[in-house]
Amino acid sequence: MKQNTQIRSSRRNGRTRVRGSIKLNEIMVIAEQEGLLSGERTEMVRGRMPEALVARAKKRTGITSNTDLIELALATIAVGDDYADWLLSRRGSVIPEADLEF
Repeated sequence: MKQNTQIRSSRRNGRTRVRGSIKLNEIMVIAEQEGLLSGERTEMVRGRMPEALVARAKKRTGITSNTDLIELALATIAVGDDYADWLLSRRGSVIPEADLEF
């Protein structure tokens, strides 16, 4: 019963709320809009993590529930921005003859 109380306390309208982080809250909004958070919660994801890692992640996000913390982490990966990968893939693609003077 205590676990359900923790989950509800960090959610608003069924969505995980992250204290003080517009970026992380927006990730959850995008995940919700893309339908990634809908449907029954049937998938079980578990893992043993270093205590310091979990403690710092909870402190930074304000999330107290392990379930909500994992949900946020997965949503961050699922809707993540691929700009850095795209930019690095462009390396060496400018032809040497290009006039880059301003």
